[in-house]
Amino acid sequence: MISENKRRWLTQVYALAIKEYLQIFRDITLMVFMVYAFTGDVYFAGSGVTLQLRNAATIVYDADRSQASRDLVRQFRPPYFSVEDAISMPSFPVSGDPSRGGDSELARGDAMISLAIPHGFERRLLRDESQSLQMRVDTTHSIPGYLASMYSARIVNDFAMRSSPLLSQLPPSVTDFFPPLRDEYRTLFNPNQDEGWFMSVSQLLNVITVFAILLPGAALVRERERGTIEQLTVSPLSPFQILLPKVFAMTSIVLLGTFLSWFFVLRPVFHVPSRGGFPLFVAVTVLYVVTSTSLGLLAATIARNMAQIGMLTIFLVAPMIFLSGAWTPPEAMPAWLRVGTLAFPLHHYINASYAILFKGAGLSIIWPSCLAIAGLGSVNVLFTLRRFRGI
Repeated sequence: MISENKRRWLTQVYALAIKEYLQIFRDITLMVFMVYAFTGDVYFAGSGVTLQLRNAATIVYDADRSQASRDLVRQFRPPYFSVEDAISMPSFPVSGDPSRGGDSELARGDAMISLAIPHGFERRLLRDESQSLQMRVDTTHSIPGYLASMYSARIVNDFAMRSSPLLSQLPPSVTDFFPPLRDEYRTLFNPNQDEGWFMSVSQLLNVITVFAILLPGAALVRERERGTIEQLTVSPLSPFQILLPKVFAMTSIVLLGTFLSWFFVLRPVFHVPSRGGFPLFVAVTVLYVVTSTSLGLLAATIARNMAQIGMLTIFLVAPMIFLSGAWTPPEAMPAWLRVGTLAFPLHHYINASYAILFKGAGLSIIWPSCLAIAGLGSVNVLFTLRRFRGI
């Protein structure tokens, strides 16, 4: 049997939770924005953003017009390169000087790569003489520019090895001595290297972070602006009773958005797997949202109006996303900054989510991340309750 005091306590918390739901669902603009963020924003991130080399516009200036030059050009094939028909370059002298031309196309943005093949390319190749090519790469966007240069170097090296007459003239006794090396690649967890998996899930985790901090903070600041927070503080309610319904209501709303994104975008559109089990991912999400919600309430105890809570949300979310490992691996960060990432719950949440969805990890593997999230959440709750008593 539940005692009268406990029943009254639960009734008060239930009434405040209903109030929170009514306030959030009456804000039509916010609800429309949430639906878009959990569906359209996740979809555009997974389908429109890529860090891989795709259809890099390539212009080839072929001054040789030989079978060897055409064979080399054919190696730059889709989906990595998009090559127009090789054209001759009127500005090339007969001897061939690949240092001329090609800059105008790169400057105008008509091409990302400019490949110049000089006159006499095939003749020198058959004589096994040293041969130079020139490739200009637009590295305004450093990531595809770097990939384009690396892929091109690999293509040219492989072509040179296959076309060298020196290797074909060696006796079998020598070629048999060469070690039989064969490259075999094994791609773990994402065999097709579908970048949509990573980008869509990463964006979902970022959206969860934004709303888990913004919603409870905005709700508390809105009550302060309307003067209802003073009524609650003088009522026979403890600070924990006042804040608990906000945490519960906002957690359930963010979780509802997560379900919406999972069942209407991630699974049917991107076919994101859940090898470790979707229920485990939901449980970790609940733990993380509670932690982030308490952080939003802590920010609301500092802010005085809606503009300030918006600025504080940006102040909190921006470093969390940049240092979480979603965009830049922690291994690529300086040592002191890598230690600082451990103070952000999003870093641990991303590690646990990727391990569950992509790698099939269970609780026995992700428990350190869960423990870190719970520890950071406990600290946030203690500071929030202490700050709220001083309002």
